[in-house]
Amino acid sequence: MKADPFALWVYLSQTPLLWLTMTLLVYALVDAVSQATGRNALANPVLHSIWIVGVFLWLTGTSYTTYFSGAQFVHFLLGPATVALAVPLYENREVIVASILPMIAALMVGCVTAIVSVVLLAEAAGLPKTVVLSLAPKSVTAGVAMGISESLGGDPSLAAVAVIITGIMGAIAVTPLMNALGIRDFRARGFAVGLASHGLGTARAFQVDALAGAFAGIAMSLNALVTSLLVPVAATLLLR
Repeated sequence: MKADPFALWVYLSQTPLLWLTMTLLVYALVDAVSQATGRNALANPVLHSIWIVGVFLWLTGTSYTTYFSGAQFVHFLLGPATVALAVPLYENREVIVASILPMIAALMVGCVTAIVSVVLLAEAAGLPKTVVLSLAPKSVTAGVAMGISESLGGDPSLAAVAVIITGIMGAIAVTPLMNALGIRDFRARGFAVGLASHGLGTARAFQVDALAGAFAGIAMSLNALVTSLLVPVAATLLLR
């Protein structure tokens, strides 16, 4: 008797290994394309992995909960990957210490600009307070942004979406933008993208230059701390 292909798919779709394999396979393929294009900003592997996986889940009618049962293993590795950023920081410690004062100044200016600009623009557009509070911490990692928005009465899910969009936009725009502005110092380039676009920007910085990646990692970490302190203040002072 012939096996029912649909029944086979129903069985496989409930297997976490399927979604883990698909996630890794899709990323490996789009990363190979990215390498073939010389790491062109528009060939960002995270961006294209997201829509390819999303379309596949939509076509197969697979829920995110089912998909995440397998993808959670990749999600778990975000912790060790973040801790691993300490390695390039240690290797470049002398350069980092020598740049500490400019970094602090850039951190404060960049953090305040990221928060105030999005709050004022969202307010000017007449967006609900819940949405504004969800967008305010967009330039930090998803876990931190979701915690900040939830504590202020925002929507953690919307905050996560805003974080991902911000990270992808920053990763795509950073190289052509810095080139157009004539900024050649990889310390400045890395710090800027890490501050504005958290982990995705940091990953892009490492693709371009190891020193840029190290400074991006510092900016990402410090910005998470400063943003968690400043967003509640900005929400109090700027929101009607």
